[in-house]
Amino acid sequence: MASMKPQTGGYRQLMSLPIVLLHAFPVSSRMWEPVRAALPTAIELLTPDFRGAGDVPLDDDPPSLDVLADDVARFLDVRGIDRAIIGGLSMGGYTTMAFMRRHPERAAAIVLADTKAELDVETARTNRLAMAETLDAEGTSRVLLDDVLPTLTGETTKRERPAAMTFVREMVGSARPASAAWWQRAMAVRPDSFDTLRGLGVPALVIVGEEDALATRAQAGAMADAIPDAQLVELPRAGHFSAIETPEAFAAALVGASADG
Repeated sequence: MASMKPQTGGYRQLMSLPIVLLHAFPVSSRMWEPVRAALPTAIELLTPDFRGAGDVPLDDDPPSLDVLADDVARFLDVRGIDRAIIGGLSMGGYTTMAFMRRHPERAAAIVLADTKAELDVETARTNRLAMAETLDAEGTSRVLLDDVLPTLTGETTKRERPAAMTFVREMVGSARPASAAWWQRAMAVRPDSFDTLRGLGVPALVIVGEEDALATRAQAGAMADAIPDAQLVELPRAGHFSAIETPEAFAAALVGASADG
């Protein structure tokens, strides 16, 4: 685990604030259970489900990360939270960037884990929309298990962490097809977020798994370079689901950045 870029403002004064972590596609907030177990009990960690995950209904709004970002703002409102540290992994990171476009005053700092700021290239966008069609047509999680699951973890986890693999497989297999289709369509139309990152007025922690092939070290570095006050942490022997693969290292990065500045 190594910090690649020093912070100028840091997180030290933010330790008393809640940390809100947003989950990845195509799983639920359960993905944060290993990180929660590794964090000090003094940290207030909140892990909401996006619409369509857990017990949250999907409803009938058109697919958009802006919808998810507004849901996060309402989540804060219900709990009487004015400001928090907002972050997420993969789709959760995309939603965090959307949140900063729509509700920047609500975030005291952000965490972007195993995610990227650029929009999808045409092939990736087409693949997302095709998968959404397949999910709707089949009404099962088959395509998620066949096509998505193999990309979510690094080679080290595939070889050496059977419990983590079982946990990820169970979550992916239990995803609701209609929800996964909605999320894919929402991600397919997301905008480029580099201007959002360049304009951030709060500290940011960027985390990337060393073995992440979906959101690479180079893409994480580009985000950190764009943010005025950012720290980049690479987690060894972790892939795209670094929070599940190496939860102790993920938690240490989260708290270390918060504590050390």
